[in-house]
Amino acid sequence: MKDNLLKKGLLLFAILTGFLTQAQIHDPVQWDTKVNKISDNEFELVFNAFIEENWHLYSQNLPEGGALPTVFIFENKSEKYELIGETGESESVTEYDQVFEMDLSYFAYQATFTQKIKVLDSTLNTIKAKVEYQVCDDKACIFETENFDLVIREGAAGEEMGANPAGVDEEKNVKIDTDKEDKRSFLGIFIVAFLSGFAALLTPCVFPMIPMTVSFFTKQSKSRAAGIRNAIFYGISIIVIYVLLGSLVTLIFGADSLNALSTNVWFNLAFFILLIVFATSFMGAFEIVLPSSWGTAIDSKADKGGLIGIFFMALALAIVSFSCTGPIVGTLLVEAASKGGIAPIIGMLGFSLAIALPFGLFAAFPGWLNTLPRSGGWLNSVKVTLGFLELALAFKFLSNADLVLQLHILEREIFLAIWIAIFGLLAFYLFGKIRLPHDSKEDHISVGRLLTGLVVLSFTVYLIPGLWGAPLKIISGFPPPLQYSESPYGVGGSGVNGISSKSNGLPEGAKLGPHDIVSFMDYEKGLAYAKQKDLPLLIDFTGHACVNCRKMEERVWSDPQVLDLLKNKVVLVSLYVDDQRELAESEKYVSEVTGKEIETIGNKWSDFQISKYQANAQPYYVMLNGKEEMLTKPESYEPDAEVFYSWLKKGVENYTDKGNEKTEFLGETSKSIFQ
Repeated sequence: MKDNLLKKGLLLFAILTGFLTQAQIHDPVQWDTKVNKISDNEFELVFNAFIEENWHLYSQNLPEGGALPTVFIFENKSEKYELIGETGESESVTEYDQVFEMDLSYFAYQATFTQKIKVLDSTLNTIKAKVEYQVCDDKACIFETENFDLVIREGAAGEEMGANPAGVDEEKNVKIDTDKEDKRSFLGIFIVAFLSGFAALLTPCVFPMIPMTVSFFTKQSKSRAAGIRNAIFYGISIIVIYVLLGSLVTLIFGADSLNALSTNVWFNLAFFILLIVFATSFMGAFEIVLPSSWGTAIDSKADKGGLIGIFFMALALAIVSFSCTGPIVGTLLVEAASKGGIAPIIGMLGFSLAIALPFGLFAAFPGWLNTLPRSGGWLNSVKVTLGFLELALAFKFLSNADLVLQLHILEREIFLAIWIAIFGLLAFYLFGKIRLPHDSKEDHISVGRLLTGLVVLSFTVYLIPGLWGAPLKIISGFPPPLQYSESPYGVGGSGVNGISSKSNGLPEGAKLGPHDIVSFMDYEKGLAYAKQKDLPLLIDFTGHACVNCRKMEERVWSDPQVLDLLKNKVVLVSLYVDDQRELAESEKYVSEVTGKEIETIGNKWSDFQISKYQANAQPYYVMLNGKEEMLTKPESYEPDAEVFYSWLKKGVENYTDKGNEKTEFLGETSKSIFQ
């Protein structure tokens, strides 16, 4: 008897220990609030988010169809107080997301949100607010809601008030440290700008200046060392001039104002027109030049000699070559400025360094001048090629405007057709089949031009299957996403593996999900259907704005073995924890586990996941039999299709096994004991 009690006690201890070790409730964001009093009836509410390492919190300002933005909700704001302006936020990091095919902004380590209010009711002491947010790492996303009570009737003007409801230690070593992300972003801007500078070198306005300028310094200087020194100062002057231009853009427009404009419809339309103008100029329709009086005035200053004269020579180069460098510099400045911060300065540093480097090197080693190719028609070919690239890039900005307005004018197929036409014509141009106004007549084309033409032609051919639904991963992010098209399944309207995506005959409550997998959106309906068909139930805790959920669907579920099981061997229920649709009043409740108010469908499924499976991250997969017993240990983000297939197969085998009524999984053994 004692032995049996001892065994049961040990088993119960093991089960409880298993639950504790398997519990996956995680809260990577801690919130701290304070209130700054501005005047007797105006206050500033401050929300500080402290984010764990390797996790990131999304910005409030995200484009439609992307991740879930951070949203602040203020209760009773129209009755007792009013908001002054919109909720501000600290500087975020913006990067291109391969899954959502768009730029997304997020915070790492720490974020600060501020909201100014004007109190209308003098009896008001507390502001009730809440924040809904998404936080993700490389493997999972978590959707959370945090409630705040901010006390506003304490302290004097300029003093801080409020509480620290999240229990954050204000002395903890948390810092706003986005250095790693910033460095990576700035490095990319620098490299692109540097390569653009080299492209500008190979234009008719700049390339011929290299031997002329270097020869001037070597002949006019009293010694070779002086010539090298003067040429180096000339190069440094070029860098200073362009960096000053980048600094001026940052100073005029602010560190991040253009970042906000990058998703603005009018900004994108204006830049589309600007790039069209730049492209037609490069192709020879006209030249963009600065007033001739500017060049004359600068030349007169350059004649003074000395270091000042050399500086004005560099400025003269910038003005004279503007017809070639202007479109490139303009494109770089707007692109860099849209990143915010000192990106325009970094961009101009990279661009000017590429321009200045040859002058210093060729001055130090004049013999290298003999290795330079002669000026000729090839310089104009480079300029025209850049014009075609500018033209293709212009339609990206037109596409941005169309996506924001959801006009469906420039859908994916039309965008790709335009790019196929542009790059197809560029290939013909490089093969010498098309001539533009400033091209010289040539009896043959060079090997370099031929090879470049072959690369462009290959790229054009690569684009063509995109009209039939090919993903075109090489240019992911440039064309509109696959779902933003006349036919999401490509021309012809067929689904995965040629199966037509018709929804006729689907069970009640089901729809066609990714890869035409029948998917239920309600747990009870899915469970009832699984019992009816005698199949295991696969719960997919997911989110509309869950990056890794999309990765699983696109890269793992598409595997033939996995897809076969999902379509034929299980009943799939996809529960979206970020579904913002409100529940009926009768269905709203307060969670027994978290104590939070459950008001939306997403709240309901999130609470279901937490209370039932002690987890709150997505994606999260659970396989059940008809008695709602787990068939295998739950799975989360698993990018290896073979591993995920093995997990699915094990669950299916455990269900079909004659002994499936007994549960081998430890967590389910606990269920039978406690019941």
